[in-house]
Order: sequence, then C-alpha cells, then structure tokens
Amino acid sequence: MNDTPQPNTTQPLLLNGARGRMGRAIIEAAAGAGFEVTGIDQGDTPGPLVRDTTVVVDFSHHTATLPLALLCARHGKPLVIGTTGHSEEERARIHEAVREIPVVWAGNYSVGVTLLNQLARIAAQTLDPSFQVELVEMHHRHKKDAPSGTAETLLQIIRHARALPPTALRHGRQGLTGGRPADEIGVHALRGGDVVGDHTVIFAGEGERLELAHKASSRAIFALGALRAARWLIPPPGAPARTPAIYNMAHVLGLE
Repeated sequence: MNDTPQPNTTQPLLLNGARGRMGRAIIEAAAGAGFEVTGIDQGDTPGPLVRDTTVVVDFSHHTATLPLALLCARHGKPLVIGTTGHSEEERARIHEAVREIPVVWAGNYSVGVTLLNQLARIAAQTLDPSFQVELVEMHHRHKKDAPSGTAETLLQIIRHARALPPTALRHGRQGLTGGRPADEIGVHALRGGDVVGDHTVIFAGEGERLELAHKASSRAIFALGALRAARWLIPPPGAPARTPAIYNMAHVLGLE
C-alpha cells in the first residue's frame, strides 16, 4: 500500500544526495508522489536551484546539511532532512540556521518506525527501572555512522521518558563489566551484508521481557515517507505557509 497521499499537482523538488542509495530510491518514487526531481550531489552548486524549487530534500553527508539549510533559509524554502551522523555542534548550527523556515527532520522516514518511536516512549514511561533497556540495530556493511539515526532518536526518546542523562548510554560491553546498573541503556550496532535496517528495543524485567521491533526490507518505505513529509510542508493553494519550526514524522502523520 502506498502511504503517500495522492497529490493534486506536480511540484519541483530539489534532492541533495541524488546518487546515494536513498537518493536513487527517492527519484524512483518521486513521479508517483507528484514531484519532479532535480538531483544534485557533492561538487554541484545548489544556490540557483534552491531559489527555483518548491521544497528541498537532503539525504547527503552530514557536512553538507548546514550549507544547504542556510540556502533554504535565505530563499524561504521548506526543507526535509534525512541525513544522519551530525555532531552536536552541527545539529545546533542547523537549528539556528532554520529558525524561519519549516523543516521536517527525522532519522527515519518509515511510517512503521514512527509508530515504533511512540510505542517505545509509552513503554519507557510505563515500565519502571526494574525493566532494563537494550537497543540493537543492524544495517548493511556500507553504512558509515553508528548508531543509526533511527537508533539515536529511539535513545533520545527513552532517555527523556526516564529522565536519564547522555552518560546513561553504554555502547557495547567487553571484559569484566560487573553487574548491570538499572539506569543504563545498552546500545549495540551490527553491520553486515545488505540489511536495509533492523531496530529492536528490549525492556527486560524479572520473569518477562518486552521487545519492540521494526525490520525494513526495502528503501522504498523511507523514500515514500520522505516524499510524504515534503508534500506535508507544501501548503495547498490558498492556504498559509507551514509555521516555521522543526517537525518530525509524528507531526506529518498527525500523531503530535
């Protein structure tokens, strides 16, 4: 089933990262979602293209997002950010750059993962610390960042739900680690083969265990989700522009 609402008109879309895996998936899905794509990549000059498009989508490299965000802000263009691997400093500078435009920024554009985020929040809030949390994610061998952007979002959700600091994260274990603290979140990133993306959040208690899992078998789901976010940012004819803010896929789906 195609989760992208059927468009009324074709809109120009500028895609940064067109030669990457996600870029190719977005180009393949764009026509059916009502977009005419202009693709750019490293080495291209995006300035005039940003000015002449309706919406911009970024699935490139973490160092390319800030310059593109500044261009979008200069020309008043809405932006969808799907690139991952940004440092805290990069994220802060991007937030500052896009204060006056609407942006959808998510580590994962799957509808299923958006629901996984909501369920993880509910579980983390409902289950007390006697249920310890472990997160396991697996991706293809070519992925450059770890943990994944999806995992980072899940970890942030769980930390906030349980009022835990960033130091609560434990990335892998080795040697004589001792007993496991109740306020620790284990994080494990697996890489190999052509895995599109698997994420499992485990809440392990005494006598029972809850596992929330999502497994992606096609990049098409992420492409359709990103295009759905792009369409959501474009106001219908006669409607006011989307309020400048940083949104996520839960907003796009009406869950927040």
